[in-house]
Amino acid sequence: MTCQTSTAATVLALGIALATAPCLVPGAHAQDMSANEAKGTAISGQWRGSRGLVTKGPDGKVVFLYGEVQPSVVCSPLQVCDIELQPGEIVRDVLLGDTVRWKVEPATSGAVGGQAIHLVVKPSEPGLVTSMVVTTSRRTYHIQLKSSQSQYMARVGFEYPDDVSAKLADVNARLEASAIPGAGVPAEQLNFGYSVSGRAGWRPTRVYSDGEKTYIQFPRSLVGQDAPVLFVVSGGQNRIVNYRIKGNMMIVDYNVDRAVLVSGVGWKQEKITIKRGG
Repeated sequence: MTCQTSTAATVLALGIALATAPCLVPGAHAQDMSANEAKGTAISGQWRGSRGLVTKGPDGKVVFLYGEVQPSVVCSPLQVCDIELQPGEIVRDVLLGDTVRWKVEPATSGAVGGQAIHLVVKPSEPGLVTSMVVTTSRRTYHIQLKSSQSQYMARVGFEYPDDVSAKLADVNARLEASAIPGAGVPAEQLNFGYSVSGRAGWRPTRVYSDGEKTYIQFPRSLVGQDAPVLFVVSGGQNRIVNYRIKGNMMIVDYNVDRAVLVSGVGWKQEKITIKRGG
């Protein structure tokens, strides 16, 4: 509530006290947090303070597992920290908590079509702590930045769970080659270099080619159900090519570069995109 007096006499009698006593105003306890706010800050603090997995990559790169914790990158004045993102990833925004004493400059490496963006980070003095958010075409990075007088991480990168899963799937596919239909082609001659994007209950578990035909393997739960329709993308147009369903395998009489699988219509429609070469 606000400070009030009832009479002029009271004002005269308590003039000095009122002049020095603090008034209770709205927002006086603005620093107090609700239970949800306290819980939220505790969860965020635990995530920021967790150690997480840090490994050594090629050429002395410090590698964090993306999404596990908030990585803490240590930099030093008069040195640069090179934070390398995933090849092909496009940076949308870079937001810094302290834009006065920290500077970030972009750089690129690699051939056109598979370039990687580097964020070169420079602090102006030691003893600084701030945060950085980087939004890209694939994900959002939340990074803590610290500055030290002499210690720093020269190169920083990330390992991505999706990449690990894709590599594991590729290895498993090759180990199971004896059970893979492929017109009698040796496993080492099969091409598993396809990426699958999109969400659907029948999302393919793997895609590969023997150079003449393309094989799309679905979860076993698809057997006995209506299979999605396949369209091959050519010249910017979707066209139908010959294919047949054998169990949970779609065998396409075509060496597919890019294709779309579609099931359902309207808002219930599900679509999966298949692309050769990642």
